[in-house]
Amino acid sequence: MHELSVTQSILEIALRHARQAGASRVSSLHLVVGQLASIVDDSVQFYWDIVAQGTPAQGASLHFRRIPAEFECRDCSTHFPLDGETFACPACGSLKLKITAGEEFYLESIEVDI
Repeated sequence: MHELSVTQSILEIALRHARQAGASRVSSLHLVVGQLASIVDDSVQFYWDIVAQGTPAQGASLHFRRIPAEFECRDCSTHFPLDGETFACPACGSLKLKITAGEEFYLESIEVDI
């Protein structure tokens, strides 16, 4: 359910930037979502269609770019992607890991009509 508040925040950001640019309409938004971020694309789209009604962003399309999860082993410094369900380092088997990618969630760009 947190997608509702996230989607409302995205709308506020988009409308603020559109106003600053003197835009009449927001036509498209590009979102970056990490594999480990607990964001469900379909839920954001569902809420977007509701919260954007009656605003200059109504009907704007959402584009999602997923970033795969990546880790660094704290013991041997090996970098590796998330592979299935195991979180062990493929080089040494350590579970002492640092997440280096995959937690992202941000609005990358907005397309507007002037």
